[in-house]
Amino acid sequence: MLEKLSQIPSKPGVYTFKNAKERILYVGKAKNLRNRLGSYFQKSAKKISPHPPLIKGGRGGLMAAMMRDVRDFTYIVTDNELEALVLEANLIKQHKPRFNVILRDDKNYPYLKLTVHEQWPRLEVVRRIKKDGALYFGPYVPSGSMWETLAFIRRNFRIRFCRYSLDKPMRPCIQHQMGRCLAPCAGLISREEYMKLIEEVRLFLGGERKGLIEDLDKKMLRFSGEMRFEEAAQIRNRIKALERAFESQKVVAPELGDVDVIGFYRENDTASFMIFFIRNGIMIGSKDLFIKHIENISDRELMHNFVTQFYSKEIIPPSEIILPVLPIESNSLRKWLAHRKEKTVKIFIPKEGKKKELIDMALENASLVFREKKEHRLDDLLQEIKEKLSLERTPEDIGAFDVSTISGNESVGAFVYWTEGEFRKDMYRRLKIKTVQGVDDYSMMEEIIERIIKNLEGDMPGLIIVDGGEGQLGIAKRVINKNIKLLPKTPMLIAIAKDPDRAYLTTSPVPVTLEDGRRSSILLKKIRDEVHRFAIGYHRKLRAKELLQSPLEKITGIGKKRRLALLRRYGSIEAIRRASIDEIAGIEGFNKKVAENLLREICKDT
Repeated sequence: MLEKLSQIPSKPGVYTFKNAKERILYVGKAKNLRNRLGSYFQKSAKKISPHPPLIKGGRGGLMAAMMRDVRDFTYIVTDNELEALVLEANLIKQHKPRFNVILRDDKNYPYLKLTVHEQWPRLEVVRRIKKDGALYFGPYVPSGSMWETLAFIRRNFRIRFCRYSLDKPMRPCIQHQMGRCLAPCAGLISREEYMKLIEEVRLFLGGERKGLIEDLDKKMLRFSGEMRFEEAAQIRNRIKALERAFESQKVVAPELGDVDVIGFYRENDTASFMIFFIRNGIMIGSKDLFIKHIENISDRELMHNFVTQFYSKEIIPPSEIILPVLPIESNSLRKWLAHRKEKTVKIFIPKEGKKKELIDMALENASLVFREKKEHRLDDLLQEIKEKLSLERTPEDIGAFDVSTISGNESVGAFVYWTEGEFRKDMYRRLKIKTVQGVDDYSMMEEIIERIIKNLEGDMPGLIIVDGGEGQLGIAKRVINKNIKLLPKTPMLIAIAKDPDRAYLTTSPVPVTLEDGRRSSILLKKIRDEVHRFAIGYHRKLRAKELLQSPLEKITGIGKKRRLALLRRYGSIEAIRRASIDEIAGIEGFNKKVAENLLREICKDT
């Protein structure tokens, strides 16, 4: 390794440390790769020992623990620091290294997407941002206000929400009948009038109250002057509804524009963050997040890590980010955020005024959230689980497996993951049983555990729950032993059975009751119930899909486009059966041979 160290260039880039199993332990960036990597090892060492010593004491015990596991490193040279920052953020997001400060939140927050680039724009909920010419409004965190906004737009603007292509006229759907859509699909509104509605929706979502109300006032007066009193009354009612909606919004200060306010509070190795999302001066949401294992990391470095990981997600950075402390390498961070937004992004600490009030409020809320969580003492809860189940160590994270089947049909397996006091949906897995025919719970459990271990590349939680009794527990133990080489750490195992709820252990033949009402028992049953819910939901979805599968999908030569064309023309399978060969052959994309085959197949069972 010394020879490898001597060959490192003195250029910016990203480096990774790996253990004996080639798993990435840590991702870092550096202005000078040679200096940074060389600083991890003693210059006086004549050779790299099996347990390389830490030279730089920056992170104390945490980094020292990492270096004991390091067996190799790799690096990638970049042209500049900005490229290094982008690459580091992507690698951390991809690999989630154990010794990086990790933001345990991989959710992509919802946005409202207004497809102004389409001929007949629509509004939809998305969690992915694309450079497609559409307008994005958000993020809405929590999502409750977003659904209220959508319902309001349906009632008052009546634009379309469907995904149908409107190249040809079609029959209006139930949304039109319910008064929630003006049916541009049927030509019941001109594109000019429709686009005026889209502009009103844009103004509403953008919080531009004055411009929207003024435009509607002018329209109402024009309709009244033309003696179109019914239409004028509709505009009047919409104005009243909009004024009520604007009054209910949490207006902070219109002049603020788009701002994210980030406050934090820390004690020892844990910190809580509070983010306020302000768009066009309106508070559209807030989010609290926690980071653990931050001992000996400065506030500035912590803030840098948080901002980098948070905005690595599918989120559009605002024009300004207000912080209580300036991150390290803040210039590089500004360039990176501007690269993501494609506009300048300011990062600063406010000294006075409304922005100073906002950062103080974010700091106070971060402190309150931290103390509220501390009262529940997650560490105490995990220690209680350790003692209750006589585990060899305290579990920091817990996973659970379950299978779902009815008479061996559409059998599925599921896995859920719990850590840091909440379920991690990004770590959930569900799959169809492939190798087992009929009802064989043991073999199904064996298959799903083995497949998910490989799917997660051995990144299993400290404690694994299997839904069942001693038999399922024995299966889990056998699979773990079989795949031990894939696992960086050997997970502890229990099985939880129902009626009464009890846990079977690998260390004792006597089950432990979970009917005592203690917090530890409640949590274990909650995780067991969550994986059961997840498995059952997937199983029902597959069975429903099978039951509802269109007969057209089974006919050779009838693909998605032809199915849609048939259903648009005829509306139902029965209507297709009544059609003639010549009628079907006359549909665009069809011919006589396809029509004959279609009618022959769908009329078999009649």
